[in-house]
Amino acid sequence: MIARRPSPDLVAAASALLLFAASAVVGAAVNDDDVLLLDWPPLFARWEPHVGPGTPAALLLATLVVVNGPVLARRLPWGALVWAAGSGSLAWIMSLALVDGWRRGVTERLAHGAEYLTALDDIGAVGPFLRTFTDHIPLDAPDNWPAHVAGHPPGATLTFVLLNRVGLAGGGWAAAFCVVASASAVPAVLLTVRALAGEDRARRAAPFLVLAPAAVWLGVSADGYFAGVAAWAVALLALSVRGFSGRTARRLAAVGSGLLFGLLLYLSYGLVLMAALGAAVLLVAWDARPLPWVVLGIAPWVAGFTAAGFWWFDGYAVLVERYHAGAGGYRPYAYFVWANPAVQVASVGLAAVAGLRRAAVEGAGVVRDLTARRPVDAGHVALLALVSAGAAAMLAADVSGMSKAETERIWLPFALWLIPAAALLPATLARSWLAAQAAVAVVVNHLWLTRW
Repeated sequence: MIARRPSPDLVAAASALLLFAASAVVGAAVNDDDVLLLDWPPLFARWEPHVGPGTPAALLLATLVVVNGPVLARRLPWGALVWAAGSGSLAWIMSLALVDGWRRGVTERLAHGAEYLTALDDIGAVGPFLRTFTDHIPLDAPDNWPAHVAGHPPGATLTFVLLNRVGLAGGGWAAAFCVVASASAVPAVLLTVRALAGEDRARRAAPFLVLAPAAVWLGVSADGYFAGVAAWAVALLALSVRGFSGRTARRLAAVGSGLLFGLLLYLSYGLVLMAALGAAVLLVAWDARPLPWVVLGIAPWVAGFTAAGFWWFDGYAVLVERYHAGAGGYRPYAYFVWANPAVQVASVGLAAVAGLRRAAVEGAGVVRDLTARRPVDAGHVALLALVSAGAAAMLAADVSGMSKAETERIWLPFALWLIPAAALLPATLARSWLAAQAAVAVVVNHLWLTRW
């Protein structure tokens, strides 16, 4: 009898788990003097097995999506599927957050963990806030900003200032805003995949996006909000080249994309790397016509913040100094440069890992076909391009050294674009891989208390 060779997809998933385990073992070994500034490296979390009010809901929802998700994704009308995927993502995010309870799992993480809300009392008029924002970034500055406020351009904090001043104050409203924004990323990714790679691939990706383990962090951090904005910036750009037939609609979509890309610049410095996704969209469509309209959308943000007294490059330069003077200067690059990718297993899930293996193999085949001038499936190439762009943005963030730890949260805007790789997996195994996807999220959320 000839022994069956293990599936390459299973080998990839097992290897990813081993990489995560290795990063945990090595992290524990080098963290005796707390040099990593983490309780349980590589995760920014502490070991605390627990259950909570969200546990039954999470298990029930996971079961429903695993059993019915692939069938519904094939049969629902497209518009209904988009709404169902967004609603399912919202329910998944909330059920996982409520495993830790409403206060500890939702409101307190945004109110205290992410620090934006704790800084609101120190912010008066917006004009002086912007003019002096950079002055308060350095660690040795009088009244320096908390880490998260200082670590982002002022647009991130101003979002919560605006919520506060229109009457939506407190951690509950901030959490609701972030949860809805982050859940909206799933429809945005689906619209992008459909516009560029075809409806069939988008439908196959939908259940995997709904059960993304990234949901553990999407609803309880401002980075989930950033991920939603980033996803819609890419989606509108995709619709501007492939989604609308009228010239006016295409231009409006491109301007809308530019407005969101411009907002991203002032939400997080690292999200300038979302340009990789924008470039992938234009290259796949081989259409540069939206570019002037995208720039038109970006321009008001740059002009407005600059005129108000905040210059993006100055803020970033001062932040780099603070980063190396603080945790960034203590955390060893040699560990995090590989532990950062390892921790993404907990964010993108095992199905995405197996899909990425297939994307790498099939991408190499596409390159060979193009070199030999053989025909290729344009939709297939588009999906590979989107996934590759998300991975490239993540790799650039990793190599930069400006993302040491906490990347399960910080890289959410990039991680969501790796999950559609699961559409490359055999449809006959969709339920099995969905179960693996859900298991990662459930295990992480019940064994560790994530900080945000």
